Amino acid sequence: MHEIKDTARALVRIGYDGRVHKTYRGHLARERFENEVRVLRHLQERGCTFVPRLLEVDPAGPKITTTSCGSRVDQLNDERKKELFDELEAFGVRHDDPEIRNVTYRASDGRFCLIDFEFATLLAPGSPPPPPPPPRDPPR
Repeated sequence: MHEIKDTARALVRIGYDGRVHKTYRGHLARERFENEVRVLRHLQERGCTFVPRLLEVDPAGPKITTTSCGSRVDQLNDERKKELFDELEAFGVRHDDPEIRNVTYRASDGRFCLIDFEFATLLAPGSPPPPPPPPRDPPR
């Protein structure tokens, strides 16, 4: 497997089969895992094709395995980035971190995609709120 991200909050690896393996750790790992699973299931049910699809859910990990959404994007103008995150809201989800680090490009169909839904908010009435953000390190 190829390691993509190794932080206090998550370990993300891509398998040789192209699947993405994300293991949650650190502050509120269980809550972040549960929220991302809930959001990705919601998006799958609504036919959203520009986000990862859940393939496996392992609550004991806590860990998820998803499809790949392509490669990271280095440049994207603000207008196009806003369009992408606005498009997501049409599926009933508000991303908590609408930044380029959460945009990928899937060359197979020429589509920009969105990733990382740990703190995303379901906009449907009665949906549980996302977990609180992680604590910030004090300024030095």
